[in-house]
Amino acid sequence: MFRRYLTVTKPGIIMGNLISVAGGFLLASRGDIDLVLMAATLIGLSLVVASGCAINNCIDRDIDAKMQRTRSRVTVTGEMSVKAAFWHGVVLGIMGFTLLGIYTNATAVFFAALGYVVYVGIYSLYMKRNSVYGTLVGSLSGAVPPVVGYCAVSAQFDTAAAILLVMFSLWQMPHSYAIAIFRFKDYEAAGIPVLPVAEGISKAKQQIVLYIAVFALVTLLLPISGYTGIGFLAVAATTSFWWLLMALRGYRRDIDINGWARQVFGFSILNITLLSIAMAVDYHEAGSALFAFTL
Repeated sequence: MFRRYLTVTKPGIIMGNLISVAGGFLLASRGDIDLVLMAATLIGLSLVVASGCAINNCIDRDIDAKMQRTRSRVTVTGEMSVKAAFWHGVVLGIMGFTLLGIYTNATAVFFAALGYVVYVGIYSLYMKRNSVYGTLVGSLSGAVPPVVGYCAVSAQFDTAAAILLVMFSLWQMPHSYAIAIFRFKDYEAAGIPVLPVAEGISKAKQQIVLYIAVFALVTLLLPISGYTGIGFLAVAATTSFWWLLMALRGYRRDIDINGWARQVFGFSILNITLLSIAMAVDYHEAGSALFAFTL
């Protein structure tokens, strides 16, 4: 019984978000770590993410049944009823937002809510099924966790928070397009208009290279703005350059496109993990932010 309540929340996604939340939190903390606040932020946002994933499973049960990767989900097999999954998600969401509301601040809660609404309301209910731009809209919700971590400490949305939002949004795009390439048949069978299905793999390859190149430039804004140091700069330059070279290999005539897409996807996870760790440990006392606002 416990297993189905756990699996419907997509634990892999929760764990991936924990790393970015911690990275944003520690970047803003700059060595002065409030362990209670950090625990509340990590647990609170994990509950919010778990809630969104559970409700997403309810929404996607029809298309999940058509995809080999997702047809074994508990909401598809009937192991867990849609009603049970929905209310499980609601309870998790209430717990998560309550925890964030008590221990963090209005700015952090706002961005957690923004990510939730975008993922559940805009992306899952409409954009994913109806538009090739669904991935772009969904990338905003995927970029929220490090911003929530950062704002939980800073209590304001400033230059560093904006860089994190753009940086993680850009990262989502090649990451998601790579999945859509090696899971092409799944998305095609489910009628989901992701870029490779809607406009072709060649267009998707082009977009992957473009987004990685822009992502590489945006990551450099953290050290340029003084929020991180030479260590982060070295990691960002190395991993982003390697990721870009890997993406460019997709244009080789003899390339196994599915194998290449899996490599791009796999390295994307390693890349963002290393960057999250690097910004957590190589923080700097930055000067005045270019802008900042508090809710």
